[in-house]
Amino acid sequence: MRLSGEQLKSIYFGALRFEETPDGYLQAFQYSESQTEYFKNSPITFWYDRCSASTAKTFEFTTCATKISFGYKLIWKGSEDSVELYVNGLAEAIQYVKDMEDEGIISFDLSEGEKQVVIYLPADATLLIKDFEINADFIPAVKGEKVLWIGDSITQGFGPLRSSHTYVSIAGRLLNYDILNQGIGGYVYDKNTMVPMEGYKPEKIIIAMGTNQFGSETMKDVEEYYECLKNVYGDTPVLCVSPLWRGDHPESYDVFVRFCDNVKKIAGQYPNVKVVDGFTLVPHLSEYFIDNLHPNCLGMELYARNLVDAMKKCGF
Repeated sequence: MRLSGEQLKSIYFGALRFEETPDGYLQAFQYSESQTEYFKNSPITFWYDRCSASTAKTFEFTTCATKISFGYKLIWKGSEDSVELYVNGLAEAIQYVKDMEDEGIISFDLSEGEKQVVIYLPADATLLIKDFEINADFIPAVKGEKVLWIGDSITQGFGPLRSSHTYVSIAGRLLNYDILNQGIGGYVYDKNTMVPMEGYKPEKIIIAMGTNQFGSETMKDVEEYYECLKNVYGDTPVLCVSPLWRGDHPESYDVFVRFCDNVKKIAGQYPNVKVVDGFTLVPHLSEYFIDNLHPNCLGMELYARNLVDAMKKCGF
């Protein structure tokens, strides 16, 4: 059975909107058209490259199928990421972007019987899909709370080089959130993208940013961002995760710590915002990072699990 566009959208999670390309591929976006246009005109060109990456986008469903396949096209590649198949919560197949042609077909053979299937698309590449085929009926996954997740490269998923092993993906599995991930490599507190998105109203918002601007002379951008957040989303519950430890600039460590403290103070002034100290989430050791900035697989696992624990403790 080849899925129609609407059938495919019913199992496609992590997208705000979809467009069909002239050659028949379905492209998913996590930003609105106006936000995407802003990135397109930004002098920081790599924001635009990353704003439509496949980060935190998944196909999720229950089925008795034994065969799944789909055509794909890679239109942008960041790092060596992956397409991954999970069955009943365990990874069963991984295809790395570095080994994939720019265009082709991905197929998976599955065991007999009913199973929960999740296919993770690359976190740091942009993958288009067409001709999704499955040899049995399917039931789309039922998700929990609708959560807007905003951040930089760590939230987008750079570090583990495994799409299923970003901290957002791991937390999503633990909490069954319906996630819209607006993480972009190199991003900062930027009020220009804190605007309403037509047809989308999150039940919760998680913001994990700041590590890319700790050298700023003022906290004006952070202050303006949280004011815009209040104006757009009112009293929607918000979680501020201050920047994680980073050890790649030891000469500026004191400046970094002061910046993180100020982020927590600014966010904590709002009654609907709860704050989690990022320094408590991943050990301050290079073994947990690929570059003393981005957590590796182990660091991401600890980040996600410690964050989920912190969220439960603070009642988020």
